[in-house]
Amino acid sequence: MNTFLPRMLLIACMTASLSIISGCSKKSVEPYTPQAGDNKPEGKEIADRNMRTPGTITEENMGPSEETLDAGSGRGEGLAGFSGDQNSDEYKRKYGRSSPQMQPIYFNFDQATIRDDQIPRIEQNAQYLKDNPAGNVVIEGNCDEQGTNEYNLALGERRAMNAKRYIMELGIEDFRIRTISYGEERPLFDGMDEFDYSQNRRDDFVLE
Repeated sequence: MNTFLPRMLLIACMTASLSIISGCSKKSVEPYTPQAGDNKPEGKEIADRNMRTPGTITEENMGPSEETLDAGSGRGEGLAGFSGDQNSDEYKRKYGRSSPQMQPIYFNFDQATIRDDQIPRIEQNAQYLKDNPAGNVVIEGNCDEQGTNEYNLALGERRAMNAKRYIMELGIEDFRIRTISYGEERPLFDGMDEFDYSQNRRDDFVLE
């Protein structure tokens, strides 16, 4: 009888302790609900850099730079003052289809804005017209063959008109300047690489 009571008391204490412990461990956990912005799919890698879309400007499709245009022929002399066969690649790189007294200007891919590095060329053309007030000029807008024919005709017209406005701002009268767009119809170079395309994105200045 003396040992029964302590045992019963011990069992009762252990039962109470287990109840308290198990009661403390029970917590209400709400199920996870994704919030806005969670679980977004991982971004895909950017497409191949060489797969460009119209209007994309990269170094490779800017068109020839002044350094390229004035590069020498390997004999220690530049193209300045070059006078040769008008059908030669060297002549076409220097003058395009412009009159020898004038310089062509080049454009970025799918753009009609006159580039900063082409401003000295258009200023030289304007100066020639100032010095020769009896002369008139036709500005011919050209494009590479990328894009539809209709689109390129419109793009060539914008290129020619931007050049006309620039020359007028430099003091040349409106009546002395005509514009025409050939779009992609008169490529200077027939290849399909970036160099040929860059040479075909051009305004020519033809004296009348």
